[in-house]
Amino acid sequence: MKTRNSDSGAAEGTSNQLGHSLETRHLTMMGLGSAVGAGLFLGTGVGIQAAGPAVLLSYIVAGIVVIAVMQMLGELAAARPASGTFATYGQMAFGRWNGFALGWLYWFMLIMVMGAEITGAGAIMGAWFGVDGWIPGLVCVVLFTIVNLAGVRGFGEFEYWFAFIKVAVIIIFLVIGTGLLLGLFPSYDSPGLSNFSDFAPNGISGMAVGLLAVAFAFGGIEIVTIAAAESKDPANSIAAAVRAVIWRISIFYLGSVFLITALLPFDTLGEAESAEESPFTRILAFAQIPGIVEIMEVVIVLALLSAFNAQIYATSRLMYSFSQERNAPRWFRKTNAQKVPYRAVWCSLFFAFVSVALQVWGPEDLIKILFNAVGGTLLVIWMVIVLSEIKLRPTFERDGSLSVRMWGYPVLPWLTFLALIALMVLMLFDEGARLQVITVAVAFVVLSLIGLALQKTQGPQEAEDSAGTAASTTTATNTTTAADSDSTT
Repeated sequence: MKTRNSDSGAAEGTSNQLGHSLETRHLTMMGLGSAVGAGLFLGTGVGIQAAGPAVLLSYIVAGIVVIAVMQMLGELAAARPASGTFATYGQMAFGRWNGFALGWLYWFMLIMVMGAEITGAGAIMGAWFGVDGWIPGLVCVVLFTIVNLAGVRGFGEFEYWFAFIKVAVIIIFLVIGTGLLLGLFPSYDSPGLSNFSDFAPNGISGMAVGLLAVAFAFGGIEIVTIAAAESKDPANSIAAAVRAVIWRISIFYLGSVFLITALLPFDTLGEAESAEESPFTRILAFAQIPGIVEIMEVVIVLALLSAFNAQIYATSRLMYSFSQERNAPRWFRKTNAQKVPYRAVWCSLFFAFVSVALQVWGPEDLIKILFNAVGGTLLVIWMVIVLSEIKLRPTFERDGSLSVRMWGYPVLPWLTFLALIALMVLMLFDEGARLQVITVAVAFVVLSLIGLALQKTQGPQEAEDSAGTAASTTTATNTTTAADSDSTT
């Protein structure tokens, strides 16, 4: 089979190869931008309302788990850079069925989220210009199609500046919020820490509900490892980007939530349906910033559009990876002169339109079920990442390809897995979250059975054969850049 792969690659030349022009700064800002989305600006109040100020503990627990998972994913991605990311590592560890099920489950989740994001952004922009929301939404889709077809560096720059604006807004919020809390604004009477007097108003049950509300807030960081396959130096870029993303995200989320819980009574918060109701808007209004509602609307639209753009990229690269591994038609592996898998990009856009159509014209219950599956999907993905790292770590140690290492192996990986199991049990006991677990479990079983059938009829995935090539390439890179790798990690 290796011989056949080699011949195929020789015959096709470089026409099916991705580019390698992304830099570490692109990866870092992509990760930050994907995790810092509209959910932070509009949905933060849900967890605070459930747990009160004790939601900070929920964020800390969720943050520790996600940091551990990202460190393990960073270890895998640095050792074997691949656009299929965790799906590739799942199949390397457990077989074709696992990679097939995991990859398609994640792809489907991103497609559904894409439709929600462009619909939401279009609705806000439509209100600005007094037109139907689909008109500005369509304009944005055309723009992002051009961006994603023009070359990966252009996409990287686009996402860099999108994310930069969001990060800048959060930093400004942290500075102004701190000033308000310290009483530095004469027009505002700071409550100090009085809102913390009833730290856990709803007890442990409230904290548990809060944990479920915030557990998947950090979802989206994994796009760093999808994009890393197109970076100039994947191993070192991943090491730097993963480290920067996980700590900065933690600071942004924890800092923002701390200020919100300190400055606003928890019982006045909930899910915000507009920029005006956002806790960020309410707090910045204390500083009497003119036009703050309009500013936050722009930020929320940018957050939605940035996520939509990143998910066009992620789904197209996953489809490209699937086609290479025979989990999708080979037709999708073709790249254009800019080394972009243009057929996969068009496929992602087509299904994004299908997702929008389902939201507009589809059954309401169907849409609810599909979107409820997001948290369950992330839970499955995180579990497989942990188990893949535990199984593949000895192999990577033997071939010397570890430039990023998970701490405390194997104890901390297993503790992380147990924490994810506990989260799953918590979801099963929650009436609202139970549907997520059941929906994703059924979908994962069905996809796994399809993957097993393909594995039986077509044999192992080709990525298993190409893994040796990736290993030798990565090892050579690590050897020639040993000094840089040591200083980076």
